[in-house]
Amino acid sequence: MRLITTFIFCLIGITAIVFAWNKYSGFREWALTILQQKHFKTLEIRYSAENIMKSHKRELLKDGEHKFLDPTIIFHPYLLMEVKYNRSNNQTGEGLILWSLVDGEMVINTNSWEKTHGFTDCIKSSADRDDFKVINALSLNNGSMDRESLAKFLNVEDQTLDRWLDLCRKKNLIVQNGNNFRLHFQNPKLHVNPETKINQWLVTKELKQAIKIPPKYRVSQIESIAKAAFGVDFAIRKMTEVFLPVHSIKIQNPDGSKMTSYWNALNGKKLSQSYYIE
Repeated sequence: MRLITTFIFCLIGITAIVFAWNKYSGFREWALTILQQKHFKTLEIRYSAENIMKSHKRELLKDGEHKFLDPTIIFHPYLLMEVKYNRSNNQTGEGLILWSLVDGEMVINTNSWEKTHGFTDCIKSSADRDDFKVINALSLNNGSMDRESLAKFLNVEDQTLDRWLDLCRKKNLIVQNGNNFRLHFQNPKLHVNPETKINQWLVTKELKQAIKIPPKYRVSQIESIAKAAFGVDFAIRKMTEVFLPVHSIKIQNPDGSKMTSYWNALNGKKLSQSYYIE
């Protein structure tokens, strides 16, 4: 009898966990955090700090009075999504998306580490699928269209279009100039295939003594913005939090100050705007 009671309670518990996992994104994030306390997945280090310092010595050390300090490694959080999407009328695309949980942008190619530009603002403004109908239409037409062209392109009634445009303006996603509407981003890069070109392996790293950057955006926010941006035929099969290893290389200046730069350990390239002086 006791065995049957224990079995029933276990079955109820498992059912509750499965329901919470599928129903509540907050529970999924909490559970993933607990599971990743001992181990976490990171993209493989291809360039060591020593290799980078040797290759870029002339750039980093201006003269003999500057010297290297001991480098450190920092792990930046990303969301890796296994997805499928409608590539054409008769073809389904399947692939992976790597999305930063720090800057809110999607990685287009891991070799160059080219990223999108504009999704951060979309996340902050809670852009939905209707907003992205306007955003994607403008993105496909050099970022700017007049109202008549938008109505024809989207094939919607005037009342519906006016509502969409008004909400996009209130969210600071678009700007109106007379009868023209344009994206409110500098050099926007939003119309991309929902797939990151990835050629690197994933490996498992021990958490001990690892420095991890805390995420700025939640997994649920990235999930929501991806679904809104890529349409109803876009589906996420699996999500995994992974980390990008970044080398922190410090230089001792003659005046005693320290200059730090950050380098992608996957492709050996310096992160943009990565210098600062301590």
